[in-house]
Amino acid sequence: MTMLGVKKKSLFSSIEEEPPGECFVQNEVDEPPSCEVDEPPSILAARKVESFLRQVPEESWNDWKWHFRNRITTVEELSKYIPLSPLEQEQIRLVARKYPLSITPYYLSLIDVNNPVDPIRAQSVPCFSEITCNATGVEDPLEEGKHSVVPGLVHRYPDRVLMVMTDLCSMLCRHCTRKREWKNGGWVHSDIEIDRMLDYIKSHPEVRDVIISGGDPLVLSTQCLESVISQIRQIPHVEIIRIGTRFPVVLPQRIDDELCNMLSKYGPIWLNTHFNHPNEITPEAARACDNLVRAGVPVNNQCVLLKGVNDTAEIQTKLCHGLLKIKVRPYYLFQCDEVEGTEHFWTSVDTGIKVIEGMRGHTSGLAVPTYVIDLPNGGGKIPVQPDYILMKTQDEMLVRNYQGRIFTYKNARNGKKPAARKNKMLPQPLFPMEEFEPQPVRVKRENRAYLRS
Repeated sequence: MTMLGVKKKSLFSSIEEEPPGECFVQNEVDEPPSCEVDEPPSILAARKVESFLRQVPEESWNDWKWHFRNRITTVEELSKYIPLSPLEQEQIRLVARKYPLSITPYYLSLIDVNNPVDPIRAQSVPCFSEITCNATGVEDPLEEGKHSVVPGLVHRYPDRVLMVMTDLCSMLCRHCTRKREWKNGGWVHSDIEIDRMLDYIKSHPEVRDVIISGGDPLVLSTQCLESVISQIRQIPHVEIIRIGTRFPVVLPQRIDDELCNMLSKYGPIWLNTHFNHPNEITPEAARACDNLVRAGVPVNNQCVLLKGVNDTAEIQTKLCHGLLKIKVRPYYLFQCDEVEGTEHFWTSVDTGIKVIEGMRGHTSGLAVPTYVIDLPNGGGKIPVQPDYILMKTQDEMLVRNYQGRIFTYKNARNGKKPAARKNKMLPQPLFPMEEFEPQPVRVKRENRAYLRS
């Protein structure tokens, strides 16, 4: 059963009746006088953003509901702050008819308006390629609909379920895995539908891990979240609750004392977030993650490999180093899902392997995420790593390290002493050895590196 066609609550019934509000109304009187010499549109746009930010009272800037009310949702609003040609405006308008636009003021403030390929802009501003690339993607490549046991509850793996509570987000990321839901408008599952999810979990004792996701579940009020989390925690066989949210990245003001105090009552709770670029690591984001950790909620990062955004070892290393500094564990590096409308972000798997290879050994293992592919047709996640095993026999392996050096590794079997090595050459590796330097296939015993199995 899919989630379509089910009656949902209205948007504001679960977001504490927030009014829509006006977006970014400028005070023209406070604008500085124009210069005699015309300036480039990008500089003028940057000054408008800075002027706007200066005008926002600190109380409003620290209020996540203010940011939510004042999201940028139209091309007209966006063009006030990012220089867009008439052609670009029309292209974005066409894209937004199929894939809407929504950017929080906070995330907008991170965009370098002078850089047309800015990584923050790429993730938030509609791109014409979303509707003009070869349509090789599909709406639901992971077949979540097929694995929905009741509306909103996906049971793909034996011991865990995914609760999709809403399709609402504070920002619509252009690479979103559930981009298909945008066309259905903003919805939140009703209390009756939540009860059906909880009843299913109660009746399946094999479920030990519940992941609360969306959309983004943190768009809901803390009271609403606590109602669901408290009921999950009362189920004896549920050991772990996880929350999937991008709020620490796109609207860190949401991670306030009220939320953290609530989460601290229902541990163990883990939070998975979604930093994709070092520019997203700000003092506000660091403070949000610190608040979560102090509340007993460990924070993991699930990055998505995005072409032109973070598809190099240098960027990924800088990102992961930055994450560790703010107490966030680099967890997964995801191959971008084959979702319709995201084709322009796709990279080859070889690119991802090259990224990991450029990190492994060159930084601490704690900073290296696991590169995974979430297989289509509901196949699940598989780790993909560089080939460090060059050849394998029953008793030995020929391996290379991060420097390309070749070593022999004794392969003890079930605690038994490996058989004595006969005086003959090892079989040839499966691929040419000349790719690696140096190439010592046979080395003296005293120089050989033996590792414990």
